[in-house]
Amino acid sequence: MIPEFDPLREDEIDVLLKAPVYVAILVAGADGKIDKMEQKQAIDVANSKKSRAREQLSDYYKIVGEKFEQHFYSLIDALPSGTDERTQAVSIELRKLNFILPKIDKNFGIKLYASLKDLAKKIAEASGGVLGYLSISYEEAKLMELRMIKEPS
Repeated sequence: MIPEFDPLREDEIDVLLKAPVYVAILVAGADGKIDKMEQKQAIDVANSKKSRAREQLSDYYKIVGEKFEQHFYSLIDALPSGTDERTQAVSIELRKLNFILPKIDKNFGIKLYASLKDLAKKIAEASGGVLGYLSISYEEAKLMELRMIKEPS
């Protein structure tokens, strides 16, 4: 396992490992239904993190990537189908990071937070637009800042 996870309980590790999945679902579903194209884009963007993540996060994203797609689809099925209800449920899960990130290495926490925001932005940008213009919807723009997570400092 990742040395930064040593001070954490199993349930806290689970939250950290599913955080990118929740971010992907949050942003992909921001404008309503998560369609097949958004699902594929979210998985592709998340998988790209395995090879392009910051050095300290590479092991983290390798572990996340092993079950990302499985978790993505199972959580979509388990979460409420209504946009507002799903957004609220995902936000509750992501808020748990506010209690977990202070327990881990500060640099790791800061990089992970930045990486989750980057993931949210890439998924928002991937979901459409015309020739790259207006590719982020109003709903996605509101959520991609991940305001439910306090920036580690």
